[in-house]
Parts: sequence; C-alpha cells; structure tokens
Amino acid sequence: MASGAVLRAQAIGLVAIAAFLSPALAAGERPTAVIPTQTIYPGETLEAGMLEVVDVTNPDITDGYARSLDEVEGKVTKRTLLPGRVILASALREQHAVERGSKALLVFSKGGLTITATGSPLQDAAVGDLIRARNVDTGVIVSGTVMADGTIHVVAK
Repeated sequence: MASGAVLRAQAIGLVAIAAFLSPALAAGERPTAVIPTQTIYPGETLEAGMLEVVDVTNPDITDGYARSLDEVEGKVTKRTLLPGRVILASALREQHAVERGSKALLVFSKGGLTITATGSPLQDAAVGDLIRARNVDTGVIVSGTVMADGTIHVVAK
C-alpha cells in the first residue's frame, strides 16, 4: 500500500513539474505553434494570411518558437521560413522605424531648449535602438534613440 502512495506522489510531482514548465499543459490545453503556409523570404513582413496556428505534437520540441499569431504578426523575417516548420523567435525582428540613408528629424531637448535638424541615419534601426546619424546641414555625427514616430532624440555628450 505504501508503494502505491509513493507512485501517486511521484505522478503528482511529475504533473506539477510539467505544469510549471508549460503553462499550456497546466491549463489542460495542448501547446500551439505558428507555422508558415508558404515560403517566406528574409525582409518580408509577416501577415496572418501567411501563417497557421497548429497543435504541437512533438514532445521533444525545443523552446523559443512562436506560439501565437500575436507574437509574430507585423514582425520582419531575418531568414527564410519554410512551410510547416515552427517559427523561432530568433528568426524575427521588429520593423525598422528608420532606414540608413533616409531623412529623419533629429531632436535635442534639455530643459526648456529644443533644437531640431534634419538628419540621415547611418544604419537601419527599430524603435528604442541607439544609433548614429549625420546632421545633413553641418555633417556632424550624433547619437540618439529612435522613437516610434521616426524621430531620433539626440543624447547629450
């Protein structure tokens, strides 16, 4: 009788560990993964029509893959995604808010002083990235943070 209680306790422990490792298992759901329905090439923006959400049937699948459309929609691919294969989070990036060589507004603010100028980013960057940009009027290179509206907020030295 004691061995039955031990086995039951071990089974409960395994279920608890599985629930801790996978929230989907804790809720009694099967885990899901997002897969492409077509070949998607680097630089393409992911849209719902290109993707499908499927149940994960492989218990040995490694973590780091997209589980829902919300995680991937609107992101840009860094490498080719093949139909039927899970999409790894490392294969995606945010869209660039500014692109190298384009024009962007440079903004410097300190206290009540605000200075604006036209600049040219020296690299592609997403929102929140710290980049370098050239002031097109003076040629001076400054560093700044890319904002959601595409402006670059210059940092003081």
